Amino acid sequence: MRFFSSFEKIFKALLPTPFTIAIVLTVVTFILALSLTHSDLTGMDRFLEVVGFWEKGLWNPPLLAFAVQMMLMLVLGHVLALTKPVDRFIGYVTQFCTSTANAAAIVTLLTICVALFNWGLGLIFGAILARKVGEHAARNNIPLNYALIGAAGYSGLMVWHGGISGSAPLKVAEEGHISWLMSDLANEQQLALLPDVVLPSETIFSPMNLVTMVALVILLPAFMYWIGKRTKRYTELPNLPSSVTDVNQSSGKVDDALVDLKPSEDEIIGAEKLDHSKSFSLGIGLGIVSYAVFSAITIFPEKGLGFITPNFINLLLLGLCLILHRNVTGFLKAIDEAIGGASGILIQFPLYFGIMGIMNSSGLVQLFSDFFVSISNEVTFPVFTFMSAGIVNVFVPSGGGQWAVQGPIILKAAMELGVSAPKAIMALAYGDQLTNMLQPFWALPLLGITGLKAKSILPYTVALMGAGIIIFVSILLLF
Repeated sequence: MRFFSSFEKIFKALLPTPFTIAIVLTVVTFILALSLTHSDLTGMDRFLEVVGFWEKGLWNPPLLAFAVQMMLMLVLGHVLALTKPVDRFIGYVTQFCTSTANAAAIVTLLTICVALFNWGLGLIFGAILARKVGEHAARNNIPLNYALIGAAGYSGLMVWHGGISGSAPLKVAEEGHISWLMSDLANEQQLALLPDVVLPSETIFSPMNLVTMVALVILLPAFMYWIGKRTKRYTELPNLPSSVTDVNQSSGKVDDALVDLKPSEDEIIGAEKLDHSKSFSLGIGLGIVSYAVFSAITIFPEKGLGFITPNFINLLLLGLCLILHRNVTGFLKAIDEAIGGASGILIQFPLYFGIMGIMNSSGLVQLFSDFFVSISNEVTFPVFTFMSAGIVNVFVPSGGGQWAVQGPIILKAAMELGVSAPKAIMALAYGDQLTNMLQPFWALPLLGITGLKAKSILPYTVALMGAGIIIFVSILLLF
């Protein structure tokens, strides 16, 4: 623990906030573009040209739409985690957590399964489940390594990018995204070699990724159970409130996001009745879900799983949230609770898009792509992509932001090496999600809900990362 405490101090000393890192990376990219790439312009004209590349990427309309899609995916997943049915399910599950070992296995298993559906839902679900297990242990005097349970609740962030809400697999499933992404980097002949779309059946539901998901669902809970069996360290539980779902994820203060607002009849007048109407919210929610299912059925015969896009996922989540929150008022209060978690995406994504604009227009992508080609072959390229994505994620802690920056590089190199584009995309996804176990950015909501500190869960998340390296690299080499 002393080692990991020192590790945490070094990590904090070397890495400022993710927003500051995004600014630093922008400056570094700017310098690299000026020093490593060539242009007919010189001096101030060249400087202003690169600034123009940056601004072009910063306010790029398709990328800004992508940022909104990712924000909605996080917020609506969080809102779904705050519904009473989810809370009751969590309460039911905790009764089976009778020791550190089986609690760690159960929390890991359920968190992974939920995160494979939606990363925002998995992040908050895992945090609430870990806290509920702590409450259960406190009430029943069960000795518990609460830090291990907290790490188990964070395990979903190590699998999410290979699930159906993964940023890169979903974006390449949209028509025209790949050709637009590569339009400044490849000629017409090269673009013809790239697929117009990469369907989820080739990425998320490919044999390689299905085997990966099965391996993660089986091996990670078993690994956490093994650690739990051998731990002799029981942690003192933090001062828990009466209900974990009454805790504001950022401040720890009591919040009524899940409390049914039941004003007296004479307080509800006119159109306000719609805000508190269960039938209204249920009807709208069912209508949205029905339309989403109908559109999927309509598209399936022609495009198979091509209906699974960011818009489809968000539409489905919106309908489910309205159904399970029972009324518009409860839904909006949950939105207020969840919206803060999307602030990082809102302010950081444009900076990553600016970096992408500089790299694409200046020629840096071609330089990096040539480097990857020079050190790789068809077998090693996916592994190098996986490793580089893990490193980049430490500095760009967002799958969507990382895809914007690194996606063109790996697609360009894969095309030149003759490597399958779907495999290269999934290698990036695996590397991105892996080092979330090292990068504390997305752990902040969990730490706020559980009352744990980063240094407490770090030994176990790093152990999870080690297990993940073995699983991911083995599968990338086998397939």
